[in-house]
Amino acid sequence: MSAGGGTKAIVAALLANVGIAITKFIAWALSGSSSMLAEAIHSVADSGNQVLLLFGGRRAKREATPLHPFGYGRERYIYAFIVSIVLFSVGGLFALYEAYHKYHEAIDSPDRGAITSWQWLPVTVLIVAIVLESFSFRTAIVESNAVRGKASWKEFVRRAKAPELPVILLEDLGALVGLILALFGVSMTLITGNGLWDAAGTMMIGLLLVVIAIILAVETKSLLLGESATDEDVKAISAAITDGPEVERVIHMRTLHLGPEELLVAAKIAVRHDESADEVAKGIDAAEARIRAAVPIARVIYLEPDIYYQKG
Repeated sequence: MSAGGGTKAIVAALLANVGIAITKFIAWALSGSSSMLAEAIHSVADSGNQVLLLFGGRRAKREATPLHPFGYGRERYIYAFIVSIVLFSVGGLFALYEAYHKYHEAIDSPDRGAITSWQWLPVTVLIVAIVLESFSFRTAIVESNAVRGKASWKEFVRRAKAPELPVILLEDLGALVGLILALFGVSMTLITGNGLWDAAGTMMIGLLLVVIAIILAVETKSLLLGESATDEDVKAISAAITDGPEVERVIHMRTLHLGPEELLVAAKIAVRHDESADEVAKGIDAAEARIRAAVPIARVIYLEPDIYYQKG
């Protein structure tokens, strides 16, 4: 994923969520709808998440140091994981708490659970928010299509090495579905005068955010633990190593993403037994050059020469 594409999607989502959050808070203050409050907190959480992603991307660009010789590329994974925690706690758990509070309010005093003032405002705000969020979601889809290739959306979210676009995609999808759920809860409350519908809409929003947060946490945890290169890159690297007279075969190879756009390659390669040390060194240099040409993100390469003995 290009950093520019991810940044564009993050900024688009941030601008949309800040504006939407302000209007939702105003609508909640005037109408008292719990669905509006849950959605307002959701938008605040999303806005904070986008700031975290931008901050993580900036910190990941720092140069390597003696203490961190492989650089700071994984900071992007750390901040993406923090995003999942924020979405779970601030967004999901708060919405579930608010749903619980609204439910008991509607049971104890039905008149308090209903929306009695500024009844048209929540519906108007939610419709406008759906339109704005759709533009943000469209930007994320366009930027993702530019890098996902032939992968399905599920494969893209699960296998992407850069966390920003999958995070924004799931956040925007969750925001759109959440807005629809909020519109349903508010509309049914206005039609029936029963605040339980508002509580139900808030509860569904909370459950939705918790599920999305768990998916993000699981996928980001895998990146934090360290994922290998894609199958395509592994094949390209292996082919590049053996695409010359210096290397007879790859005995074994390991790859590891140090960051979304930085790959470590370590391989034991078979060289001819009658070559001099100078010839082996030049062959390794040539193989490294071919690897970098085939897979530009292969920044750190360690090739260990060895003699391959056929078993049996």
